[in-house]
Amino acid sequence: MNTRIRNLLPRDIAGEQLLSQQMNAPWSAASAALAPSHAPVTPVTIGDTPYHRTSLPSMTDTSIRVLLVDDHTIMREGLAAVLAAHGMTVVGQAGDGETALALFHELAPDVSIVDLRMTPMDGAEITHAMREANPNARIVLLTTYDTDEEVFRGLRAGAASYLLKDVDSATLVETIRVVHSGRKSIAPEIAAKLAEHVSSDSLTPRQSEVLRCLSEGKSNLEIANTLFISEGTVKAHVKAILEKLDARDRTQAITIAIKRGLVRHM
Repeated sequence: MNTRIRNLLPRDIAGEQLLSQQMNAPWSAASAALAPSHAPVTPVTIGDTPYHRTSLPSMTDTSIRVLLVDDHTIMREGLAAVLAAHGMTVVGQAGDGETALALFHELAPDVSIVDLRMTPMDGAEITHAMREANPNARIVLLTTYDTDEEVFRGLRAGAASYLLKDVDSATLVETIRVVHSGRKSIAPEIAAKLAEHVSSDSLTPRQSEVLRCLSEGKSNLEIANTLFISEGTVKAHVKAILEKLDARDRTQAITIAIKRGLVRHM
């Protein structure tokens, strides 16, 4: 079993003996064994694809309705087992953005846990769509990667927290509780990165468009034709971008922009 996945399982609930018994069993069987035995499971069908939402009776005041979005079934089921063991209700699971948004509208979860790296819609795009549909949507991004680009794109999209997939179950549960209460939960090192790069927010919408064109390898003339502005105006915008990003040339400006999540890596 993947070490990171195993770390997600609540050992205080089942104990080492139960984990040992389930090591060679299908993950769904392990998840069922770890979840409380009284938790009924009912299917939710979107199109031709069945998904599952788990209904748990209210166990404590920490019972929170959670939507899980991850394109790896084993990760969703492992998370569902952890959350159910802590008295939270997993109301739905989705393996892609379209299904996630359909379930989000149907189920109105308290908190959504969204994998950042998915296709064709990634976690930042899913987060943005959820927040557009409901500005009060509370979203925790979960990913294997810890890069500036991923952090900034996800948080700018409106996520309230960002966790790595090797997080321990106690931290995961506590983060969900904090986000559910209406607060953000951002690790100090990530907050420091945001503070370092706050100046990048001063780019104007037009400068952001020019920067995006630069990242696509377009010349000043091509940018001018794309944005219907003069080549001289493009040069002025490029100069301003270099100053605001503290970059010595276009190449460094693009590198900085990708690291900060201002543009997508091509």
